[in-house]
Amino acid sequence: MSAAIQLDAIASGIAALQGGNGSVTTLSTAARASTELLVALPPRYGEVLLNLLDRLESSALFSEESCSFSQKDLLDNLQVWADKARGQLVS
Repeated sequence: MSAAIQLDAIASGIAALQGGNGSVTTLSTAARASTELLVALPPRYGEVLLNLLDRLESSALFSEESCSFSQKDLLDNLQVWADKARGQLVS
């Protein structure tokens, strides 16, 4: 699967979660399996993505009020990551 297709899958997962549908597990699994995408991007992109996914997975274990990570903020940050990653792939 190409890097662009893997990025599209991640972006779709983010959008689904932002829309109230989708699963953190599905998004996380797809993102962690996106090896072609991570190879195509500078190394710091992989580090940031994994950090955001770890925090998103942690937030999914607790209710929004009891977790120190806001799932909405994490999804917003993942969206920014995806937008910047798409810019890196294009350039």
